[in-house]
Amino acid sequence: MKRQIIALMTTAVLALAATGCGGSTEPSGSPAATGTATGLTLKQVQDAGVLKVGTEGTYKPFSFHEGGTGALTGFDVEIVTAVAQKLGVEPKFEESQWDAIFAGLEAGRFDVIANQVSITPEREAKYEFSKPYTVSTGVIVTEAGNSDISSFADLKGKTTAQSLTSNWNTLAKDSGANVEAVEGWAQAITLLKQGRVDATINDKLTYLDSQKTKQDDGIKIAAETTDKSLSAVTFRQGSDDLVKAVDKALDELAADGTLAKISEKYFGADVTK
Repeated sequence: MKRQIIALMTTAVLALAATGCGGSTEPSGSPAATGTATGLTLKQVQDAGVLKVGTEGTYKPFSFHEGGTGALTGFDVEIVTAVAQKLGVEPKFEESQWDAIFAGLEAGRFDVIANQVSITPEREAKYEFSKPYTVSTGVIVTEAGNSDISSFADLKGKTTAQSLTSNWNTLAKDSGANVEAVEGWAQAITLLKQGRVDATINDKLTYLDSQKTKQDDGIKIAAETTDKSLSAVTFRQGSDDLVKAVDKALDELAADGTLAKISEKYFGADVTK
């Protein structure tokens, strides 16, 4: 369910993506939620007293309900909550399925999206973005004792476990690997530890989340892509003033260590830079 796609990959190294849509009523000072809404200013948001945030609520560890029914929490939720506090407003989360999240932004159902939306040229043509608050790469994961694989070129002739619908499957094939189809990360790691595959390729955040949840010393990152996927807060076009305010907030949160602290909580590493 990973929503990122590594953009700007070189020939041997591919990209990781995200897409989305929604609809509802607007607080005072925000554009009407009919048709295509216009951009927002910082004053409009501050006059309304809330920053309406579109997020999935089912995308652990980024935006989810603890235990399935608890309060909304997650990496993205905490980041945008800290940003809203810097703006002097309350965050109001509007949960939306991924397929509807961008339409919800366009219609004015929410002011911004905070849901691991990766910055791509296609999206930059339609939306505005804050400075990135998540930076990630693609990684090859092998058994800890494997010394045969230390680059993507080393995958030639090897077998990797991949979901056939993922971009990592394409990267594995382009690297010359034979692919064993799996449903996801957990099954890939099971096959890897059983010695049935040599490696698996996935997003580094997936690896870090897994290790943070349950440390496994039997696996390691053998190599990672040089190109990076950048995820940011997403805005409607014409929200330049609000984008600048959010960028300033993110700079301040980086400077005082808040971003790193939130990142360490969820990933055991700083993935914000």
